[in-house]
Amino acid sequence: MSDERDTRAEDGDDTAAATRPSGKRTARRARTSDAPADTGSVATLDRPSSRKDKAAGKAKTGNPFKRLLKFLREVIAELRKVIWPNRKQMVTYTAVVLVFVVFMVAFIAGIDIAFVKGVDWLFG
Repeated sequence: MSDERDTRAEDGDDTAAATRPSGKRTARRARTSDAPADTGSVATLDRPSSRKDKAAGKAKTGNPFKRLLKFLREVIAELRKVIWPNRKQMVTYTAVVLVFVVFMVAFIAGIDIAFVKGVDWLFG
């Protein structure tokens, strides 16, 4: 496959680019060209409905209780994959979070007091 691409690139054949659109490049080419698009261009091909339409159709099909049961099974399966921290790690993580929160509260309170004093001094 790569040999075919190399020989096409050397020959200057653009048939691969026309059959496999790359998204932005084809849209940019269609916008910037002043000539009308030919009937075989990518811009004139019919495309299937958007993903949003497909997702909306799938979400409404099926029994809601079956979907809920499937969702709960998937949640349990994902929770089994989780590597839970042991007691020592949990204590350490909790302490780190609490120290960070206390530091941030003190920092913001200090800045707030400094601004209040500054405004009071300025407009006193």
